[in-house]
Amino acid sequence: MGWGGTTRPDPGRAEEQVVIEGVKHIVAVASGKGGVGKSTVTVNLALAMAAEGYRVGVLDADIHGPSQAQMLGVGEGVRPRAAGENRMHPLEAHGLQAMSMAFMVDIREPMVWRGPMVAGAFQQLLSQTLWDDLDFLFIDMPPGTGDIQLTLAQKVPVDGAVIVTTPQDIALLDARKGIEMFRKVKVPVLGVVENMSLHVCSNCGHAEPIFGEGGGERIAAEYQARLLGRLPLALSIREQVDGGRPTVVAEPDGEVTATFRDMARQVAEQVRGQQAAEGPSISFSDD
Repeated sequence: MGWGGTTRPDPGRAEEQVVIEGVKHIVAVASGKGGVGKSTVTVNLALAMAAEGYRVGVLDADIHGPSQAQMLGVGEGVRPRAAGENRMHPLEAHGLQAMSMAFMVDIREPMVWRGPMVAGAFQQLLSQTLWDDLDFLFIDMPPGTGDIQLTLAQKVPVDGAVIVTTPQDIALLDARKGIEMFRKVKVPVLGVVENMSLHVCSNCGHAEPIFGEGGGERIAAEYQARLLGRLPLALSIREQVDGGRPTVVAEPDGEVTATFRDMARQVAEQVRGQQAAEGPSISFSDD
């Protein structure tokens, strides 16, 4: 199955890129390692962007361990509607357009695939989905710096990446690798999200930085990137995504939602800034 859309050369990248039909801007949400809450940040950031008035989609690029179906409350066995032989409509949940390998297979079925098969599946999910006039498509990347990351960066015009980390030194080591990878393939890093930055005891109110302090701020400063925001280590955030109603939906007026909406505004501002810096697109015709 082939790619949809048109191609354009990018002198900074190795391959000709494909513009995805129906999508204005693509933002990758990534981490150097698993377990830092990247998928939770992705879905809430996408919902926050939608709350700011944009048309938004989420693509779950973790082929081996997709989680967005559960986080968005999509029931097991719900499948995308076909559109011709090789195209499909995204599912809709909480106002987002969504696509995931979890919509295609039994969630208990392991995807025992090698790298090229995984990259091919990702390409199909991205290019054969009929995205409907999205302002932003957030891509929930798998952990690490492997095949899918390189496929996305080389073949798709990505507007920028958001790096998720915890303050822990080990997580910061891997976050640096993620930032370096995006820099090598000339994808701008829009900023860093420090997740699980502080735990507040629900019984006594004592606040404790379980995973350390200031790690997100240090790595953002090291790479001249923004610290988009800090998020707490909170039981409610975990319970809400497990229940299919992420925090931005479950607590629209809450403090954590306000943080996500501020991060969404910063991402939109930077993407608009990059677009303005590139200047207008000029075309010619015989008319």
